[in-house]
Amino acid sequence: MKKLIAALAFVLMAASASMAQGYLQKYYPETDTLVLNKLHKWHDNKFGLLMHWGTYSQWGVVESWSICSEDEGWERRRDSNYTDYKQKYENLIKTFDPVKFDPDKWAEAAKEAGMRYVVFTTKHHDGFCMFDTKTTDYKITSPECPFHTNPRANVTKAIFDSFRKDGFMIGAYFSKADWHSPDYWWPNFATPDRNPNYNIELHPNRWQRFVKYTQTQIDELMTNYGRVDILWLDAGWVRKKTPEEIMRAKLTAKYAIFPQSQDIDMPLIVKDAREKQPGLIVVDRAVPGPYQDYLTPENTVPDKPLPYPWETCMPMATSWSYVPHDHYKSVHELIHLLVDIVSKGGNFLLNIGPNPEGDWSPTAYERLKGIGDWMKVNSEAIYDTHPVAPYKQGKVCLTQLDDGTTFAIYLADEGETTPPSNIWMDNICPAKDAKVTLLGYGDTPIKWSKVGEGFEADIPKEFQEHPPCENAWVLKISKVTGNPQTMDSKY
Repeated sequence: MKKLIAALAFVLMAASASMAQGYLQKYYPETDTLVLNKLHKWHDNKFGLLMHWGTYSQWGVVESWSICSEDEGWERRRDSNYTDYKQKYENLIKTFDPVKFDPDKWAEAAKEAGMRYVVFTTKHHDGFCMFDTKTTDYKITSPECPFHTNPRANVTKAIFDSFRKDGFMIGAYFSKADWHSPDYWWPNFATPDRNPNYNIELHPNRWQRFVKYTQTQIDELMTNYGRVDILWLDAGWVRKKTPEEIMRAKLTAKYAIFPQSQDIDMPLIVKDAREKQPGLIVVDRAVPGPYQDYLTPENTVPDKPLPYPWETCMPMATSWSYVPHDHYKSVHELIHLLVDIVSKGGNFLLNIGPNPEGDWSPTAYERLKGIGDWMKVNSEAIYDTHPVAPYKQGKVCLTQLDDGTTFAIYLADEGETTPPSNIWMDNICPAKDAKVTLLGYGDTPIKWSKVGEGFEADIPKEFQEHPPCENAWVLKISKVTGNPQTMDSKY
């Protein structure tokens, strides 16, 4: 027992140390050449679209979580009686009829914004399938769902086809938890939290049915939906756990009536998936190990570059799923987020929640158009770049191409509508024979001067009076002095 307590204490101290380092954690590099090639392509694409969509959009409530009986703010229910609420929630299948669904419209808007990959929620934790699975009738193509007669009722296939046609990389979000499955939440017991509500060791056959169910659904997605580039797995609590991890959960977990290993055989899932989709990127979120090809800090941006592939996922509004009259981030904020993330070596996966009719809020289209207007002028400072020290100084962020071309991106303050008269940095400087230009003004050179170890660029009055874009302006430097410290993007 003393050894176990000592081991647990070490685990807790290690966890605390990891938290102290922010998002820095152990990364298990991929060795499959096909996966590495696809990972490099994904990393160079920088900007993607995530969509949370399901029957819950009819109520404008948080995706899935309102049927989980943990006592958290985001899980609040409109009815006080949990049993009645859950039954009404599951009956939403009978009224889900998104007749305005037009994935071509979404793909066009996302492409115009400069997005290059899409991740769609094929199934969230509530278990409702947005694809034509053969494993359950709790799906959008069920006869119970009014939309099942629509030619595009298999919305996952329609979305993947539309976005693939426009050159997007395709990602399938899939929740490893399934709160509708009787082999995950057994109706024989209450459902106290997000985990299985029974002891897996006492009922191994029930758990194995769930494992097979999960594996079959993922196999369907990898087999019947064309080229898939990313398998984006959520519900990180569904994973194999060591005895030490189980003990820690028993002592420290806020929830989990049965702290236990939830092994769904990830090695077999990944093996089978990559046989059907060679080079598939697998993102087993929040599960350190060989099946987390890139990490996904959620709704936040790390303070510094991270030494492995990563992606900030964040909603455009305040909610991941559709909420009527939600507050959307401004174009100004979204552009600054994109620049900040890319300058630190990350990708930006921006979420939009479709409404119950199958369309986006007009505000979402307006925001994408604003981003697209900026990207039309400045995209070469975003795509195919990697971080370069000092990454950011004051209001200026840096990115760099493999050939050494460097971009200094000046982030305008709210209400700052024109570029400043000069832009400077202390720790990076153009080479003596370098050419400095402002994106949006062709090859017209800008005067610059060396100041200490840095430089100052003078912005012509004409450029100030007629800026090429809004929200941020970009200096392009053909060559910088020395060998600035970079972070390799070819993981």
